[in-house]
Amino acid sequence: MKRLAWALCIIVGMLSLGAAAPLYSDHQDLLYYLDEAGQRHEVRSKEDWLKRREHILAAVQVVMGEVPAKDKTPLLDMKQEEEAAVGELTRLKISYGTDEKTRVKAYLFIPPLKTGQKAPAILCLHQTTAIGKMEPAGLGPKANLHYALHLAQRGYVILAPDYPSFGEYKYDFKDPAYASGSMKAICDNIRAVDLLQSLPQVDGERLGCIGHSLGGHNAIFTAVFEPRLKVIVSNCGFTSFPKYYGGKLAGWTSNRYMPRIASIYKNDPKLVPFDFPELIGALAPRAFLAIAPMRDDNFEHSGVDDCIVGARPIYELYGQRDRLLLEHPDCAHDFPEASRKIAYEFFDRHLK
Repeated sequence: MKRLAWALCIIVGMLSLGAAAPLYSDHQDLLYYLDEAGQRHEVRSKEDWLKRREHILAAVQVVMGEVPAKDKTPLLDMKQEEEAAVGELTRLKISYGTDEKTRVKAYLFIPPLKTGQKAPAILCLHQTTAIGKMEPAGLGPKANLHYALHLAQRGYVILAPDYPSFGEYKYDFKDPAYASGSMKAICDNIRAVDLLQSLPQVDGERLGCIGHSLGGHNAIFTAVFEPRLKVIVSNCGFTSFPKYYGGKLAGWTSNRYMPRIASIYKNDPKLVPFDFPELIGALAPRAFLAIAPMRDDNFEHSGVDDCIVGARPIYELYGQRDRLLLEHPDCAHDFPEASRKIAYEFFDRHLK
């Protein structure tokens, strides 16, 4: 009876989104969709897949909360607070509006460009760290995590913002406008993409996103809802829910993430209405690189394999098998030089 009640909660939530989204018991097999009567149909075309993809996005919003309507966002109103030269780079500290109550602070790197030249741009999302955006910007103690600085040195325009509650971003997770910290971050990041596209130095058709750990799954969550991000790299960012600490999902349930996983889905992977194979499939046909260390004690690497195996048929459906890549470095929960080299070259291959 309890499972029936939880299932009804999920269905009601999906209907509140205006989505006829049936419940899927299998999040690994992406080659089928269910119609409104719950009947199974094989995915044989892109059009078939888009039906399943629509259901995936509805399920994610049942857990994270709904993506606010775009027409309710205020002007960005970007303001510069600091400017510094970092070698040939210009590093700006800026702030910009993401909703009626929020201004996010970020580091913006501008590489040396010729007059009128436009460069590709990358949104760089930080890991769980009190200093937030400072770490990827090269202002923190962990050189392996200075990927915003490194990518700027390779010629990319870079934006490195704070995640809610980190760095200079004070945020009350009781804000009724957002059901989860994950959705708040997604919405902030969509505005970050708006900002990048508004810059005269940026080629708005060549945009990517990268993150480590918290930033790794933040990049995935954002890109699922933000199609302008054409290349996504997640380092130490995820594993399948059943293999996350043996299916114990408490780590995903703080206010910074998705509290409904605990309050509605009882931390049970069988009840959560989506999983990472579906999220990775939803990125297709865009370029996605997962770097999953063999000794990562946060995100079990064989669960990452499961996610890539599940998503691969969707990339094949688009004829883009080579855009979905997985690397298993022999290291712990880190982003060492060899892994960063793979990530940076992945961006160069797809954005330059």
